[in-house]
Amino acid sequence: MTNQLIAVIDDEPDILELVSIHLKKANFRVREFTEAEPFYQFLAREIPDLIILDLMLPDIDGLQICNYLRGNDRFASIPIVMLTAKTEEIDKIIGLELGADDYVPKPFSPRELVARVRAVLRRPARIDAAAQRIVVSDVVIDVDRREVRVKGKTIDLTPSEFKILHLLAMRQGRIQTRDQILNFLWGDEKFVIDRTVDVHIRHLREKLGEASQIIKNVRGAGYRIDDETVDIP
Repeated sequence: MTNQLIAVIDDEPDILELVSIHLKKANFRVREFTEAEPFYQFLAREIPDLIILDLMLPDIDGLQICNYLRGNDRFASIPIVMLTAKTEEIDKIIGLELGADDYVPKPFSPRELVARVRAVLRRPARIDAAAQRIVVSDVVIDVDRREVRVKGKTIDLTPSEFKILHLLAMRQGRIQTRDQILNFLWGDEKFVIDRTVDVHIRHLREKLGEASQIIKNVRGAGYRIDDETVDIP
């Protein structure tokens, strides 16, 4: 079961409704937009887990939106699925080069689209190598040195604990399911179980002490670090 938030931007109301209905049937939460400006206003309030983006919009080219998202630290790691009637190979190449995670041409099967959304969400998170230092309240994550400090004191974390903290901080404000965390840590290896994540989180919180309050447990969903507590210098 999922309660992940999907933002859908498409200027065709029928397509927008069709996509929304099937995503909701798959237990996703959905926000619908027919133009870019309301979508940008939404991004100032919420960060979706994935964006389905039409290439052709009335007020702006979808590629421009993709380029903007990938160039902004706050949104760079959000997965993007391009949805468009344009099938020329050059458009697909440009979209993927700008950072789209998948490309679905119209007409499409709604069930296939949902399957692709799920597949993209299962992929390891997109980590921006340029963000080498992340500050979360009293916690400083030095990605280059693989060090974590709380109020200036170095905390000894295992490699898995460090990767989980780094993942949550980079995907600030967004719930990371146990499956997503497992995939980020071990890929397709199947010998691990969901509760392995809970054990690592518990140990991570113990080591962080009072600073562990930055990690939120979203009951029945997963874990997140709230975006308002995060700064990437």
